[in-house]
Amino acid sequence: MTLKSSVIKGLALLLAVFSCGKPAEETPVQNAAPALVSTDPANGTSDWTASSITVVFSFDQNIFCTPEGLKMVTVDGNAFIDKVVSAGADLKVDVGGLSRGKSYTVTLPAGTVRGYKENQKASEPITFRFSTKEPDPAPDPGSWEDAASAVRNMGTGWNLGNTLDTNSGDADNMWIEAYTDRTPTAYETSWGQPVTTRQLIHMFKEAGFGAIRVPVTWYPHMGTVTVTMKTGADGKEYPHWDKSTWTGYDVDPVWMARVREIVDYVMAEGMYCILNVHHDTGAESAAWLVAGEQDYAAVRERYEALWRQIATTFKDYGPRLLFESYNEMLDPYDSWCFASFATPDRYDAEVARSAYAGINSYADSFVRTVRATGGGNAVRNLIVNTYGACSGDGTWNTHLKEPLTEFKLPENPGHIAVQVHSYWEADKFAEQQADIDRLFRNLDEHIVRRLGVPVIIGEWGGGLGEDTDANVRFAGYFSEKAKAAGVAALYWMGLSDGDDRAVPRWTMPRTKDAILKPYL
Repeated sequence: MTLKSSVIKGLALLLAVFSCGKPAEETPVQNAAPALVSTDPANGTSDWTASSITVVFSFDQNIFCTPEGLKMVTVDGNAFIDKVVSAGADLKVDVGGLSRGKSYTVTLPAGTVRGYKENQKASEPITFRFSTKEPDPAPDPGSWEDAASAVRNMGTGWNLGNTLDTNSGDADNMWIEAYTDRTPTAYETSWGQPVTTRQLIHMFKEAGFGAIRVPVTWYPHMGTVTVTMKTGADGKEYPHWDKSTWTGYDVDPVWMARVREIVDYVMAEGMYCILNVHHDTGAESAAWLVAGEQDYAAVRERYEALWRQIATTFKDYGPRLLFESYNEMLDPYDSWCFASFATPDRYDAEVARSAYAGINSYADSFVRTVRATGGGNAVRNLIVNTYGACSGDGTWNTHLKEPLTEFKLPENPGHIAVQVHSYWEADKFAEQQADIDRLFRNLDEHIVRRLGVPVIIGEWGGGLGEDTDANVRFAGYFSEKAKAAGVAALYWMGLSDGDDRAVPRWTMPRTKDAILKPYL
């Protein structure tokens, strides 16, 4: 063997050794994606009646979703995804904004769900289909209780205040819009109250309350509200809202869904629920509903669009849901007690005339718009408020009764009630007891007997947020008078307040007991 052939043979042998010593890398086996085992409720569920649904997707192993994956989950049909949470082998999807008589599909796109095994495939697309129950047929007008029966049956109630009615108020300092994420939770908690729970409403039901008023301020959630920074008188920058830039009439569906969720809490407890338009009225500069003929003409289209959306959302709800037209609407001078009181002369006949005419026009628009949406709204009991929700009480001015005497019913008696508000000083009860008696006589004379409709005192209180002897004495007497007069009275706030609502527990247990005593 020559040297050359020996070298070649040796190199070949070395190559063979090294090639056998390092085998080719194998392609790793890819683990299968997490497999869907079941859903709760079952896929294809029909006749769902609630306005929201929680779908639990259960897999054959523990799973997780990336933040991006959580955002991939969708639903059609103008509903919305409220929350997506993975825990153990389950993925929970909360869907809100459901309407009756519709079909929906929840979609988990490919890659939404992942397992914890190495080299594991992500999930394939998953769909969950369900449908809601068809709306109930239009009610027979004779089958629903009339307003007088509803007011009598609801007994006494409470206001879920400083909750959905929160707003910035000052158009020159729109702090909620500027400094929060403007979610329903941001608004609901911005005035110091916790997120409302079903347990809170249940506590009121169990105690003996028959009605909950749910005040709602709508303007921050309607159309496009744009704020810009503007220098104030103190030289500081503040978020300003020029109301002339307000565009669009559509209510944010996420906000509407939260309103609906709280209404559902009340309805599920078998209580009466009063839903209204709240701080869209009043003395704050952001308010846009003003009592006056020209003011009404300027916003009529927006006002009717708002009530059309509210009424359509709730048209399939039963007779225990009542709509309230507006809260405390004032003239352009922000006059309390009676229209034009805040004018330079303390009374201006033309300002007063225009304000009362405006109130009557708003009431008419409200009733016509709601009735036109059909369903239960054709015979729903509706509430219209006097100017400023003023009660006409007092003897210090001859014009005090005008909010009652100048008010005109927007339709014939039957499914209409009139609302006023009444606030007192509980620590001056001895001085005001006779005035309280006169209040109920005036309401009977000028509303019940003159117009033939029942009265609701939508807000009342004694000016004391504490469970004092004075407040207990006053509240007990006022509640007795309301029951004797056949007037439904709803206490403003206080009874469970702040952190106590989150427990829930009573903030003013003795006052609560005094209010309920005539009804138990």
